[in-house]
Amino acid sequence: MTLKQALTRARGILTANNTEDAPLECELLLMHVLGISRVQLYIDLNRKLGSEQEENFWNLVKRRLSGEPTAYITGHREFYGLDFYVNSSVLIPRPESELLVEKSLNLTQNHAVSAIAEIGTGCGAIAISLALNLPQVKIYATDVSAPALRVALFNCKKHGVINRICLLQGNMLNPLPEPVDLIIANLPYVKESELSQMRSASFEPQLALNGGPDGLERIRQLCSQVSSKLRPEGCLLLEIGQRQRQAVITLLHSLFPLARVEVAPDLSGIDRVVSLVLTAPELVTSNC
Repeated sequence: MTLKQALTRARGILTANNTEDAPLECELLLMHVLGISRVQLYIDLNRKLGSEQEENFWNLVKRRLSGEPTAYITGHREFYGLDFYVNSSVLIPRPESELLVEKSLNLTQNHAVSAIAEIGTGCGAIAISLALNLPQVKIYATDVSAPALRVALFNCKKHGVINRICLLQGNMLNPLPEPVDLIIANLPYVKESELSQMRSASFEPQLALNGGPDGLERIRQLCSQVSSKLRPEGCLLLEIGQRQRQAVITLLHSLFPLARVEVAPDLSGIDRVVSLVLTAPELVTSNC
C-alpha cells in the first residue's frame, strides 16, 4: 500500500465516523508513524509502506476511531506556531486560546507589564508563547496538578525558557508570591452536564474541563482572589465558553464597578476572551 492509498482509505474511514478534519488527522498520524514532515509526505506519496509501518498506522487509526485525540496519540500539538508535548495529564491546547496570547501581547504595548501570571497552565503553551515574545517580563505559571506541571516543565526546557518561567503548584492565585500586572486564565468552563457530550472528555483530564453546574465555578473562584494579586491598573484576561459573556461581565462589574470590561470574539465569532483593566481605586473599593 502506498502513502497515497493509506491516506485515502483512512480519510474515508474517519470521515464516515464523523471525525472533524479527517484529512489533516490522517496526515498527522501517518507523519508520526514515518517520522517525516508534511512536505516530505507529499513529495513521496507513491512510496510504499513497510508491513510494520502499515500495521502501526492502522493501529493509530483505530485509536482515533475510539475517540482518543490525535494529540495524545502523537504526543504533539501545535500552538501559536510552536510544537508542544502533550499527554493525558493536560488539556490539549485549542486554537481559540491563541487569542489570549494575542490580547496579552497587545496589552503590553499600552500598559507597563513587568510580571505576568498564567493560572491553570497545563502544558505551558500560553506561558511559553509569552516568554518567547516578552523576554524582559517575569512569568509565573500555576497549576493545581503536579503531573500537568511536569509536562509544562518538559516544554519549558524544550523551548529554552526554563529560567524565564516560574512554575508553581497550587490552587488559583494562592501560589503567587507577589502581585502581578497581568493575570491570564483559561479555566474549566464546560458545564458538568455537558461533559458527556464531548467526544474527548473521557480522555482529557476532568479537572481541566469541569466548570461546575453552570460552567463558571472556577472563574468565580479566581475573580474572588484578584484584588490581592493584581497591581494597581493591572489587567485580567479570561477565556470563556459560549453564552457565558453576560454572566462573566455581570460578575466582574459587581466586584470591580469602575473597571473597564471588554469582550473579544474568536475567529468563529464566539465571544471568547473577557478583559478587565483596573483603575487604581478598584483595589481599595473592590468587595472581593
